[in-house]
Amino acid sequence: MITRDDAILAFSWSGETVELGNIVSYSRRFAVPLIAVTSNPDSTLGQAAEIVLALPQAKEACPHGLAPTTSTVMQLALGDCLAIALLESKGFTAIDFKALHPGGQLGARLKFVGDLMHKGDRLPLADASLVMSEAIVVMTEKALACLGVVDGDGMLQGIITDGDLRRHMGSSLLGKRTAEIMTPAPKTVAPDLLASAALEVINASAITTLFVVEDGRPVGIIHVHDLLRAGVA
Repeated sequence: MITRDDAILAFSWSGETVELGNIVSYSRRFAVPLIAVTSNPDSTLGQAAEIVLALPQAKEACPHGLAPTTSTVMQLALGDCLAIALLESKGFTAIDFKALHPGGQLGARLKFVGDLMHKGDRLPLADASLVMSEAIVVMTEKALACLGVVDGDGMLQGIITDGDLRRHMGSSLLGKRTAEIMTPAPKTVAPDLLASAALEVINASAITTLFVVEDGRPVGIIHVHDLLRAGVA
């Protein structure tokens, strides 16, 4: 299965691991590149390899100095460094990761906002000139604790949250227009943003809801609860 188009990355703390003997011999016989990770560059493995990544001969954490502890941690750390370097050099993206790892919490974090957002009739939207007595009805019906305010062209102008209602609470509230109550230029995200990135925006901004926009127009809305239910957090 191993050909000249491959490379063998062999880990052996002593460099004398018996089980590697056949692999080392094979790599030499068929000129397969061999990279050794060992604490003993002068070992059989080190001498056979084209490249040696030498690790320091640190004492094992095991009180008897026998069980592989410190040595395995160092080899694991170096392996992770090599994996990340290769990932970056090949331009491997989160989208590639999603294709290969669709399940579990990692898969959830690699979903797009567009996969989880509310859309269509679920969007709580109101015109900027709508009176608050009617806007609150829309806000209550949609049950997302906010209301997006749009202009005549459907462009998102602002957002009204429960907090905005409390700040403007008074006898004149119901007669005001949504444009007077809204918080302008709200935080928004695109539908092709990763769900994990959307959660970072929500946490960093200390908010619970984000409108999803395309060309300035709201196409969806995502709540922190949607992200939690999907297993993103």
